[in-house]
Amino acid sequence: MRPRFSPEHYVEGILGGDRVVLSRAITLVESRLPADRDLAGRVLSDLLPHTGRSVRVGITGVPGVGKSTFIEAFGSYLTGQGHRLAVLTVDPSSPLSRGSILGDKTRMERLSRDPLAFIRPSAAGTSPGGVADATREALLLCEAAGFEVILVETVGVGQSEVLVKGMVDFFLLLMLAGAGDELQGVKRGIMEMADALLITKADGDNLRPARLASAEYESALHLFPRPESGWSPPVRTCSALTGEGIAEAWGLIQEFVSRTKKSGFFEENRQRQRVTWLHQSIRRKLEELFFQNPLIQSRLPRFEAAVRRGEALPVQAANELLGSFGVQ
Repeated sequence: MRPRFSPEHYVEGILGGDRVVLSRAITLVESRLPADRDLAGRVLSDLLPHTGRSVRVGITGVPGVGKSTFIEAFGSYLTGQGHRLAVLTVDPSSPLSRGSILGDKTRMERLSRDPLAFIRPSAAGTSPGGVADATREALLLCEAAGFEVILVETVGVGQSEVLVKGMVDFFLLLMLAGAGDELQGVKRGIMEMADALLITKADGDNLRPARLASAEYESALHLFPRPESGWSPPVRTCSALTGEGIAEAWGLIQEFVSRTKKSGFFEENRQRQRVTWLHQSIRRKLEELFFQNPLIQSRLPRFEAAVRRGEALPVQAANELLGSFGVQ
């Protein structure tokens, strides 16, 4: 195991743009060891005044939509404009081994060599939200390191992936044309949360189907309630192959940020996200304390067996165990 740095070493290295220290710090915040968590908390607290200045963009999409290809093209466009870019990607973890491929740098080979870009793959772990357990902390570390735009790529698309919406400023949904009944294949909840929809691979023979799909989604979005931000989510087409629509996608994000900052929604949304993070942290800590409690550990197998045999209702078993824990 690598020796831990002092909090000051992490802070100075990150503020100085040292990517090795930044990577080590992200590994630190991902650790579940109590000593690492304490150290990570000190580092994050010292860096907090240097965070919050980036544009945070969440990117999700249906399988096969080409998220990594789009991110590489989009990211290369941003760095070409002089922006410092961090990409936090999440690889699915095996439910059996907890292992992860972590192959994003291979999938984004050109962007990984870009001096203005930083790519950090992480395992999804046990997080149900399509993002890694410590994505929020990693995002803050990247902001403190001076990255102006941070992209958070989720595992895929589904009802459980809404967590990413609660940590970004702009939520981008990538869709694919020519893959059957488009509207039936997408969860309404994901579409309602999106700040923009991009139909990818709009080139060659797929250009016309992409435009037709764009029109269908435009019609569908008009049926949804107007978002709290006051922003009407647009639908556009793009091609990572030709670069068509990539600049326009960035223009939409900039326009959204400008409008919501003027209206006050941008900061209000971030404040709500911080409170939500607080509540989630409390729930996670309480869950850890519950399952680590010696009394609960001694009684839990018996209740699990009773529930498995159908001799006890799960709710009743839970109430009795929580009572043992001191929760009425």
